[in-house]
Amino acid sequence: MHLLRSVVLAVTVLMLPIPGWAQTSTDEEAIKATLMAMWQAIERGDADSYAEYVHPDFTQFGENDVYLTQGKDLEVSAIRDYLTRASNVHTEMHHPIVTVRGDVAWVVYYWTDSGMSGGDRFTSRGKSTRIFVREGGKWLCIHGHYTAVP
Repeated sequence: MHLLRSVVLAVTVLMLPIPGWAQTSTDEEAIKATLMAMWQAIERGDADSYAEYVHPDFTQFGENDVYLTQGKDLEVSAIRDYLTRASNVHTEMHHPIVTVRGDVAWVVYYWTDSGMSGGDRFTSRGKSTRIFVREGGKWLCIHGHYTAVP
């Protein structure tokens, strides 16, 4: 009987929610939702909405960049320029893995995208890492690293 009580107690304890797990899961979903909102802003051609998710200290290694680019203003300017040439852009995230450590998180994933540029259809695919920080209760993208794959 003592063994049965011990087993029931152990199972009960294992089934109790662990503080932080639910928050981490919620944060993971928020990170993915933030990234998708950034892409949706591009799909709508809305650089101002895109900018709402970019941290002022943003940096990136773009898929075709030789050097690191720095600053939110430069990123938003580049997106505005891109939107003058590209239309019907759609991006998909595949196999995302999100890691949250307090107010810092990163997501690694593969992407595919397509759209029109200069009257021609384009497609691309690649792999990426994005780093986010939580400020004022909102997740902001502070760094991106993108690598195109053939």
